[in-house]
Amino acid sequence: MKNCSAQFRSHLFGVIISLAAATVLISGCKTRPWSDRGFKPLFDGQTLTGWKLVNQKGDGYGVTNGVLFCTKDGGGNLLTEQEYENFILRFEFKLEDGSNNGLGIRAPLEGDAAYLGMEIQILEEGAAEKGKWGKLKPEQFHGSIYGVAAAQKGALNAPGEWNTQEVIANGRQIKVIVNGITVLDANLNEINDPTKIAKHPGLFRERGHLGFLGHGDYIEFRNIRIKELSRTPAYEGFTSIFNGDDLGGWKGLVGKPKERAAMSPAALAEAQIKADELAQTSWKVESGALVYRGTNYDNLVSAKDYVNFELLADWKIEPYADSGFYLRGTPQVQIWDPFTQPTKAGSEVGSGGLYNNKTNSSKPLLVADKPIGEWNRFRIIMAGDKVHVFLNGQLVADDVTLENYWQRELPLLPFGPIELQAHKSVVWFKNLYVRELHAPTQ
Repeated sequence: MKNCSAQFRSHLFGVIISLAAATVLISGCKTRPWSDRGFKPLFDGQTLTGWKLVNQKGDGYGVTNGVLFCTKDGGGNLLTEQEYENFILRFEFKLEDGSNNGLGIRAPLEGDAAYLGMEIQILEEGAAEKGKWGKLKPEQFHGSIYGVAAAQKGALNAPGEWNTQEVIANGRQIKVIVNGITVLDANLNEINDPTKIAKHPGLFRERGHLGFLGHGDYIEFRNIRIKELSRTPAYEGFTSIFNGDDLGGWKGLVGKPKERAAMSPAALAEAQIKADELAQTSWKVESGALVYRGTNYDNLVSAKDYVNFELLADWKIEPYADSGFYLRGTPQVQIWDPFTQPTKAGSEVGSGGLYNNKTNSSKPLLVADKPIGEWNRFRIIMAGDKVHVFLNGQLVADDVTLENYWQRELPLLPFGPIELQAHKSVVWFKNLYVRELHAPTQ
């Protein structure tokens, strides 16, 4: 009995060791599960509560057995009612052969989310490679920021199988992970192609809705959840152009461009001294803000010239005030009072339009101004001769050509200063920051 018992214990120990080894081997084959701490569901598995369908096509979207699906020959934009800025989004999806959809992020409710926000492409790659949609560009395949940044291909499971996807939007960094494989890790600040910037103002949108962009193909989604991240520092990647203490980095305005060009170096230097003296009289620094207190049209001019750039600027005005920003020394992104009655010279349209345009749009898309006396924020993007303007987070100028006010028969000046317009009224400026958009590498 003693020998038998020992043999049994030895055999049992061997079985335990074998089972433990098998468990380790099996565990090593599995994808490490996500930790969902801090996440909240966006889809309750039963209804579309919390979602809004925009531009519905066919039967739109439906819900069955815990799955949200885009109907065959249906779709539209199914967007969250809530807006999000920085987040980690996780979901599962299942494609059929040839399925096409998209994930909109930081998108407005209206308009094309792929351009006014961003679209992370959802696309069955087999059909794409076979040419179902013609010859696609690299940035049109699954996981790409549509039309902007290309994702790595080959991470999708076969049609009919479930996939996992994680999208991390943290400031200007966008990361996409498909089935555990990082297919995209893009810094939007490295997107410097003027053509892409002109077509995609949504790259600069700080927050918006997210959701699915159906194109008439059947696709299923489940386990949709989100974790919000902290806000990104507003000026990350930017350079301050106003120090809050004095007029360092700025100078007075000397005449018009053609007048300056005709001056001798000595005459220009003398005129600059006089312009700087006037600037010191008219422009004051008060409590960290740059304030125009003059009674003339003596603009304040950046000492540095710029080509393509993103400008952040806070401003506020008094009733009936009139001002603006000159870009490359050319007027202007308009600032004025749309509220005080009676309005003057068409100011009821609001600020942010390219006021001096004659052929191209000169009015903003909507009134986004805050009440008189409150601070407003511009985000102005200049790429080539195209301009986007966000006012208080709202896109008020979209891909508008800035015309050469000084010589309308000629193209826009290729470079020039940023100017703060003086128009005989009190205007306050602060938090002036610029991020230059350097030419893309070839």
